[in-house]
Amino acid sequence: MRVAIAGAGKVGRAIARELLSNDHQVLLIDRDSAKARPDVVPGAQVLLGDTCEIAVLDDADLPSCQVLIAATGDDKVNLVVSLLAKTEYGVPRVVARVNHPKNEWMFDESWGVDVAVSTPRMMSALVEEAVTVGDLVRLFTFRQGNANLVELTLSATSAVVGSRVAEVQFPTDTALVAIIRDTRVISPSPDDSLESGDELLFVASPDQEQALEDLLGD
Repeated sequence: MRVAIAGAGKVGRAIARELLSNDHQVLLIDRDSAKARPDVVPGAQVLLGDTCEIAVLDDADLPSCQVLIAATGDDKVNLVVSLLAKTEYGVPRVVARVNHPKNEWMFDESWGVDVAVSTPRMMSALVEEAVTVGDLVRLFTFRQGNANLVELTLSATSAVVGSRVAEVQFPTDTALVAIIRDTRVISPSPDDSLESGDELLFVASPDQEQALEDLLGD
């Protein structure tokens, strides 16, 4: 898979290293020559230029990319790059970094964004996930599919504790994707039982989250 990353700062470079370690092709684009130097991330291609300029994106050959990641520290730049990548070059998947939570509402399909990643929101969700039992915690939003990744830790008094997965009537438009138990990650099967303290991960439609919490909570 070929991935273009707009922004060769710390975030962009960290993403590039991770993708390269998984055998993907990576192109880093930045207008700062100090960041867009050839050796900034070994193994990655580097392009010096402003990602808001069509000529630079032409040089990046975006139509050959399966994913564009807008990872700069400027939300305005990330929105513009996302919109151009989707509308002008037809990049199938656009992921954008949200630097300021107040701007999160703009990072949607109208700006070409398939997935918006808000670091402050994710950190807040992870704190909630670490200390909350019996309440549903939203970890991640999938913009294109109108679905969320949500987590709930089963309390000892949950009505489903002791039940098999097949016996639980989960709401429509929800899917149990993993059970985290102690140090294990379990891919759920119909015969797996649900235990107190299990962390359940779901992909769920937003309008089904309350029903899911009512089913699994105290």
